[in-house]
Amino acid sequence: MELPEQETTPQVVKVWPENWEAFEMFLRLETQWRTGPRGLLGLDYRVVEWLFSLYQTTRPRELLEDLQVMELAFLGELHGGAA
Repeated sequence: MELPEQETTPQVVKVWPENWEAFEMFLRLETQWRTGPRGLLGLDYRVVEWLFSLYQTTRPRELLEDLQVMELAFLGELHGGAA
């Protein structure tokens, strides 16, 4: 079994410096999604809080808001634009 080539080809993503911390945190959370019968529902915020503590973030409120923007954008893409 193989993945289609489009899924195996790495994509280049440009991240503005002011978004880098949130982007890294989002990547750390890639396996921490809550699921239901219809698939992914959203990030597990208990794990988000734990990672904030682990990585000693100095701006948790702003970082959470950034993560929520990425979370909703991802879910919108996943569900065909219907987040």
